[in-house]
Amino acid sequence: MSAATLHYIYDPLCGWCYGAEPLLNAARSVLPIQLHGGGMMTGANRQSVSPQLRDYVMPHDRRIAEYTGQPFGEAYFEGLLRDHDAVFDSAPPISAVLTAEKITGRGLELLARLQTAHYVEGRRIADHDVLLTLAESIGLDPRAFNAAFNEILGAETRAHINDSRQWLAKIGGQGFPTLALEQNGQLQLLDISPWLGKPEAFSEWLRQRVAISIQPTQSSAPMCCLQGCEDPRSA
Repeated sequence: MSAATLHYIYDPLCGWCYGAEPLLNAARSVLPIQLHGGGMMTGANRQSVSPQLRDYVMPHDRRIAEYTGQPFGEAYFEGLLRDHDAVFDSAPPISAVLTAEKITGRGLELLARLQTAHYVEGRRIADHDVLLTLAESIGLDPRAFNAAFNEILGAETRAHINDSRQWLAKIGGQGFPTLALEQNGQLQLLDISPWLGKPEAFSEWLRQRVAISIQPTQSSAPMCCLQGCEDPRSA
């Protein structure tokens, strides 16, 4: 069996990425996962929480919950999405994931914790103090994390996001989440739509895929586009 890597282009504020989280958790027992934070809500796309934003995201979130079985909490729907002082900014949580990956190799684990904090607990995952608390909650040393986070936030995170966008174009993805299997110098875009809500089946499918040659494919999975969420099948 040749070495293989699963490339995961994600955004921490993408609902469909949260919906796919159990698949990534299952996949990490099969092969290494390389994370690429796409920066969906950065720069001009940062948004303060507003009634308009709440009205936009809630139908998508309801669909994600129904389709994937992932829970969305009342603290999110009736707390965070009504907190007009909160700002949705992908850069700080991406920086946190990069930090966890750099110091302990636990970026994927922290990403899952951030997603739960956002979508279930209704916490502001763009806030420094919240990120530090969540990193500590999974056992990361707060001093080491804080020092590395402060170095990574800013230019290093912007460079990572630019690189992730290049990966998205290289793979032929249209948004988040995008997964691609790299094997024998080839990249295969994966359609994860049949596996959403079925993590054990997905991991077994991956085990079979890494043992055989890969073929090109196209993804019809629901995803968040570069500026927000959509379901291509409803277009």
